[in-house]
Amino acid sequence: MNGGTTMIGDPRLRLHGVIPPLVTPLTDQGDVDARSLARLIGYVLAAGSTGVFVLGSSGEGTSLSDDQRARVLDVARSETAGAATLLAGTLEPSTNRVADLVRQAMKFSVDGLVITAPFYIPPHRNEIDRHFRRLAEMAGQTPVFGYDIPSRVKLKLDGELILELAADGVLAGVKDSSGAELSLRSLVNGRSDRGLDGFSIMTGSEVTVDTAMQLGVDGAVPGLGNVDPAGYVRILALVEAGDLAGARAEQDRLIKLFDIIKAGDRSRVGGASAALGAFKAAVWLLGVIDCPRLAEPAIGLNDAEIAGIRGRMEAAGLL
Repeated sequence: MNGGTTMIGDPRLRLHGVIPPLVTPLTDQGDVDARSLARLIGYVLAAGSTGVFVLGSSGEGTSLSDDQRARVLDVARSETAGAATLLAGTLEPSTNRVADLVRQAMKFSVDGLVITAPFYIPPHRNEIDRHFRRLAEMAGQTPVFGYDIPSRVKLKLDGELILELAADGVLAGVKDSSGAELSLRSLVNGRSDRGLDGFSIMTGSEVTVDTAMQLGVDGAVPGLGNVDPAGYVRILALVEAGDLAGARAEQDRLIKLFDIIKAGDRSRVGGASAALGAFKAAVWLLGVIDCPRLAEPAIGLNDAEIAGIRGRMEAAGLL
């Protein structure tokens, strides 16, 4: 711990509940569809979500232009102001590039910034520490949340480093999308051992939310929450009520629904495109957004693949 570090960020912001990482609706021409984005935000908030996370992995944040990002932030701030927490992804490979996105997001008064470790050039632990400290200092009173997503960054954040940064007030919380249950459990236990009561721990998993809540996490940030946010809200409520069997049954239903990410033919589209394409196709089938297009160069799903998604949604009781 760096004992000379002052507390950074807003200590009042403790994440909880379901905060879907929103997809970014696009028009047929590839522009941000502001009306569809507003409807999507309304849809997840009406289901009981406590906030939204824009411009993350599900939001194709790394694929959008600066102007597109600004449009997303503008709409999201307008739709959530006074009603829900707004988190913004600022995902770039280096400190200087993330800093540009932090400046942009802060212009829209976001409630929190979500940042990964540096990537592309594999960083040392000391460089990851330096990365988060410099960005948190720059963010001032805007809380910074670490984003642990090894599938994209090709690096697993060290739990002890996360807790050190939490103790120094650098990180206000973490979104753990690693899928590593032992790591998540260690974070929860470490938070308790160090008395870091204000530090938020959110799971990014779609398929283990019921067990993660039992471990003691504060909530979930599931990509499938775009499609069925109410299902994840129910899981949290059932765990809180002590109905673990009910929570497991609801989680099992969502696991089957999560199979929509398998609809895309991997011989013609990448795995990320298949997953994002499935989420967008599903909310399009629900009538929430007007077009399921993905940001370039990602290839969207075809009619046959979308028909398969429709069947899975019908089985899940959504259509």
